[in-house]
Amino acid sequence: MSKSAPKRRPKIAMIGAGSVVFAKRLLTDLLSWPALQGGEIALMDVHQGRLDMIHALGTRLVQQEHLPATITKTTDRRTALDGADYVVCSIQVGGLEMYEPDVEIPRRYGIDQTVGDTLGPGGVFRGLRTIPVLVSIGQDMEELCPHALFINYSNPMNMNMWGFSAATKIRSIGLCHSVQGTAGRLARFMDVPFEEISFWCAGINHQAWYLDLRRGHGGARGQDLYPLLRQQMNDPQILAQDRVRFEVMRHFGYFVTESSHHMSEYVPWFRTTKECIEEFTTPRWDYFEICKNRHDPHYDKMERQARGEEPVETQRTHEYCSFIVNSMETNTPYVMNANVPNTLGRSMQRNGGAGSLLISNLPPNCNVEVPCLVDGSGVRPCAVGDLPEACAAINRTNVNVQALAVEGALTGDRETIYRAVQLDPLTSALLSLSKIREMVDELFAAEAEYLPQFRPQSSLQRHALPV
Repeated sequence: MSKSAPKRRPKIAMIGAGSVVFAKRLLTDLLSWPALQGGEIALMDVHQGRLDMIHALGTRLVQQEHLPATITKTTDRRTALDGADYVVCSIQVGGLEMYEPDVEIPRRYGIDQTVGDTLGPGGVFRGLRTIPVLVSIGQDMEELCPHALFINYSNPMNMNMWGFSAATKIRSIGLCHSVQGTAGRLARFMDVPFEEISFWCAGINHQAWYLDLRRGHGGARGQDLYPLLRQQMNDPQILAQDRVRFEVMRHFGYFVTESSHHMSEYVPWFRTTKECIEEFTTPRWDYFEICKNRHDPHYDKMERQARGEEPVETQRTHEYCSFIVNSMETNTPYVMNANVPNTLGRSMQRNGGAGSLLISNLPPNCNVEVPCLVDGSGVRPCAVGDLPEACAAINRTNVNVQALAVEGALTGDRETIYRAVQLDPLTSALLSLSKIREMVDELFAAEAEYLPQFRPQSSLQRHALPV
């Protein structure tokens, strides 16, 4: 008898593992799959204390479940990447220190970003800080693990993945919670079990559209749920839970991913007057304030778990990441939504190959969120064709900003950043071109430490336009 091939021991590097609540979720998810339990999970973060905490918790989990997995830790990124099969990234460059000017400076100019991590002035500057770091990770991967799959969770997703794909040769996907999270929310609105819902969802991250929403898994034979959703929208208690997204559906026909708070930042209709703010975005919700003042009880609980005072929970979450890794390792088919280049210059499959336009009425170079099939050959994005033109038109207003922000992040050209923010739908509805330029200069000054790619303005640039 021929000797059977040894089992693979996949190496999964987690960059930004100091985001301990999220890292713990990924750890338990990954180790819940038998095919991944004999591998290595390499934890990397620049914050030694948080790194020690998540490593202790991971080690405790392995001991508790009697798993053959190896959990390592390092503050050296290249050590974590060396020989990795999968690289999962969840970093926030500049942390809360830089998040503050992202939201506080625009607020002084009347731009109230409830989150500020995806579009608008805050999203653009978060992208400017993050894209160069992601590209440097990709360049290390080209040397140390060129065949690995890069899985990004860091916002702004569209800008980050666009920049990463443009500047590196590494296979990459971006993952978000919004598609499956919103589907669960819609199930609750309609009082339909989540397991009975099927959908076809596509667009851009944080602004993808449920193009088809059904009860049952028989394709067109299933029950179209949009009539029921429109009926539920007339219930004042349900409407009050998602005013912005229901209003967008009322006028454009489709429900969109991401919360009403988020969606209100990406369009010019909900934050420009006191009346609109009162009707659609009150009570106010501020993610920066939540982050700044949060004492997460989950962190205390994880500390007790790491010390062995409480058992570590092992229930698998609905995060896509572990399902993807397991699918690729076991050749088990899986379907999910991911963020990928609209035109695939190279395929997501292991063997490479040419790609095609996925959403045909969005620009060819942008990053899109589409259904994907996963198996042992890799991640295969699905061609969607045209979005409903009105939905694509809303997406394109956001893609315009992303395109210039990515160009500026990669070239260090300040002018493209002025123009990116000047084209932002909400910002342009509230400020003049000159005021936007003034605000962007303040953001550049406040965040200069994390923006080394930008040269100081020349005298010619300073006097090119009256400010």
